[in-house]
Amino acid sequence: MIFQGKAITCQWLDDGLARLHFDLQNESVNKFNQLTLQELKQATENLQKLDGLQGVIISSGKDSFIVGADITEFLGLFNHPEEELRQWVDNALAIFNAVEDLPCPTVTAVNGIALGGGFEMCLSSDFRVASEKALVGLPETKLGIYPGFGGTVRLSRLIGADNAIEWIASGSQKKPDAALKDGAVDAVVAPENLDASAIALLKDAVSGKIDWRSRRAQKTGPLQLNPIESMMVFEGAKAFVAGKAGPNYPAPVAAIKSMQKGATFPRDQALECEATGFIKVAKSDVAANLVQLFLSDQYLKSIAKKAAKSVAPVKKASVLGAGIMGGGVAYQSSRKGVPIVMKDINDGALEIGLNEASKLLSQQVKRGRMDAAGMAKVLNGINPTLSYDELQGVDLVVEAVVENPKVKKMVLAETEKHIAADTILTSNTSTISITSLAEGLQRPENFCGMHFFNPVHKMPLVEVIRGEKSSDAAIARTVAYAAKMGKTPIVVNDCPGFLVNRILFPYFGGFQKLLSDGADFARIDKVMEKFGWPMGPAYLMDVVGMDTAHHADAVMAEGFPDRMSYDQKTALDAMFEAERFGQKNGKGFYAYEKDRRGKLKKKPDPIAYELIKQVSPESKEFSDQEIIDRLMIPMVLETLRCLEENIVATPQEADMALIYGLGFPPFRGGAVRYLDSIGLRDFIATAEGYADLGALYTPTAGLIEKAEAGGNYYPKSETVKPA
Repeated sequence: MIFQGKAITCQWLDDGLARLHFDLQNESVNKFNQLTLQELKQATENLQKLDGLQGVIISSGKDSFIVGADITEFLGLFNHPEEELRQWVDNALAIFNAVEDLPCPTVTAVNGIALGGGFEMCLSSDFRVASEKALVGLPETKLGIYPGFGGTVRLSRLIGADNAIEWIASGSQKKPDAALKDGAVDAVVAPENLDASAIALLKDAVSGKIDWRSRRAQKTGPLQLNPIESMMVFEGAKAFVAGKAGPNYPAPVAAIKSMQKGATFPRDQALECEATGFIKVAKSDVAANLVQLFLSDQYLKSIAKKAAKSVAPVKKASVLGAGIMGGGVAYQSSRKGVPIVMKDINDGALEIGLNEASKLLSQQVKRGRMDAAGMAKVLNGINPTLSYDELQGVDLVVEAVVENPKVKKMVLAETEKHIAADTILTSNTSTISITSLAEGLQRPENFCGMHFFNPVHKMPLVEVIRGEKSSDAAIARTVAYAAKMGKTPIVVNDCPGFLVNRILFPYFGGFQKLLSDGADFARIDKVMEKFGWPMGPAYLMDVVGMDTAHHADAVMAEGFPDRMSYDQKTALDAMFEAERFGQKNGKGFYAYEKDRRGKLKKKPDPIAYELIKQVSPESKEFSDQEIIDRLMIPMVLETLRCLEENIVATPQEADMALIYGLGFPPFRGGAVRYLDSIGLRDFIATAEGYADLGALYTPTAGLIEKAEAGGNYYPKSETVKPA
């Protein structure tokens, strides 16, 4: 044995070959944590001292190769002073350089997932053989950083700067054939042939059949671009990527700048450019927020996995009420492998539901993500019916009929008669109390809410709502089914609006007060879109639908009259009374018409301004910060009330619900994370400056208490000493 550790072993094979093997103990996957990096350093040092070493194969004992760096450790590292972080990065780069500089050819057998630092490990070897089941890439820009273990330098020299820019700036994951086409791997083989093929390639390099020294020289030398080519590649890419990423996501452009600065240098100097830029983005608020989102997403996935292990899986489902929503639910369920019965009371509705599923599937075929056989399989998994008899054998039912409590109660009670005693019954409602809907049921313990967001196939969030009598088993099975559908389920307790809509309407409340005080809705939209929202509040109301928003507004006002009721007519009232329902009838705050591609395009409409004069005859100018404060303070405070009232369990779940359900700017991390970034005491002081606007702006008792104690809602990351 050359080296024996807890993450890495290194041992002799035949013919002077050695195997460097990653197999992290007590973990299901390999990852680059401090232990793995330290053992890689020790193992490489041992290899360098060997006499008779002819070649090294690098392999994994897990189903994946290396999934990436341990981001939980990295989050702590990013809090270090810049000089300490630089020391850590330089030490890590030295380890990867030592692998690349071994005095013999090296080949990596990429058996599965090799992402981020895992793929940078692959790039450190001379050659790469990938299994047909492999998945490779450098997705770091999605976390607000870019590759920091030499990925920008090695990949650009291996596959060309233009290809490397596309890989790194997009953060995309590549299947083996795509990686082979670009030159990032040297061969793709069946899984059962991977090890033998990698060893055969290594022997060819040892024997001289393959020139491994020229490959290494290519990776460690400057980029082969003349000044004009370099300018065309990098300047064009920076402009294009900056337009795509936007000003709030600096990492993709920073990666390109790093590659450009290091283009004329050999490896070691180029790596210095990479490290300098990496540290700058790593210490940004954007990186901290996006890394936290990644960790929160992993936390939600762990909850769903735990739920799935505790209950029997949903093997067959049903949706009651076809139409667009029912068709979307049916499509999503069948597409993810759970056949579904789609029931309605008339053939016309069933046809609408099937057409919706067919349209979504046709789009997948058109984009090359599915073939005709796959489309047929999904459609065959949807059973349209007018009869309750088809619900026999169904494990879970999603009621998705009209948003009317009397109709829903009648449908739920009737459905309960036709399903098994252990079948879970759920309601897709956005405003109606789950506890109230359960009143007429014989088995209320088997009932809960399952609130999908529209459009179902795009929106990742599903709110799973616990009523007063909902059992843990009902909640767990619903969570597991939502996760099986490819959604992110978040469990919330019952209250008016549940979680997302309850938090949204104070934001709308702040918007409406601004309009009443004379603000221009188009200017508000521009400010909030610059803040990071995908659309401003006026545009969002038009998309939601003014009739839907007006109904939900009334529910919120009844549930929370102290802060969500109005003592005068609002702009929403004016639009609703004028039957300007937004995009659904082509007129709201804006007017809408279809462009050449059939997409709705908004344009100014003088009639909307005339209607708003009913609630605000005088116009007034507000600063950008005033607009932001008056909309965001109510949203943040309502999020805190939901936490304090245990509507949602954790800040992580609250923030992820807003990001996945409303499009809260991800780079800001969510409402609670945004609050922490401002500072609790500063936030309270700002809110108190708007005290005359009413209860929407009144800090909660919990916030005041935490601020006085000098606390935060998110714990500060543990620090990690440099390696």
